[in-house]
Amino acid sequence: MTYPARVLVVEARFYEELADQLVAGAGAVLAEAKMPFERIAVPGCFELPAAIRFAVGDGPEPCLWQGVVALGCVIRGETDHYDHICREVSRALMDLSVGRCLPLGFGVLTCATYAQAKARSAVDGKNKGADAAGACLRMIELRRLLAGAAA
Repeated sequence: MTYPARVLVVEARFYEELADQLVAGAGAVLAEAKMPFERIAVPGCFELPAAIRFAVGDGPEPCLWQGVVALGCVIRGETDHYDHICREVSRALMDLSVGRCLPLGFGVLTCATYAQAKARSAVDGKNKGADAAGACLRMIELRRLLAGAAA
């Protein structure tokens, strides 16, 4: 069974203002590409990989989504919690992408300060949500191209 093309946007809401900006940027890129998308929210970045795994499953059956955009922000604090979260979330998302052949746009900001995160999430700035959506779309295109070449 095949499904119509669509993307899942999974947003970590710990920093709500930043999440809103990241989603706005991603949504604009997906809308411009005429790619339907759905959004789900999780409390923080640590929950992103599990939510994506719930959505895509782990079996050989086709996934409901042709790609996923993971959005969120981790800001360095006074403890090494930041290092653990950044490392584990990044690794888990990469494992999902490679293990499931899943186009995944990585829009998780890892910043030293809130000001850095705000600059990287601003819709009128360096919006990394838009970049992640663009990367996801390109990987969907690449997967289709390579699947056609292998046929």
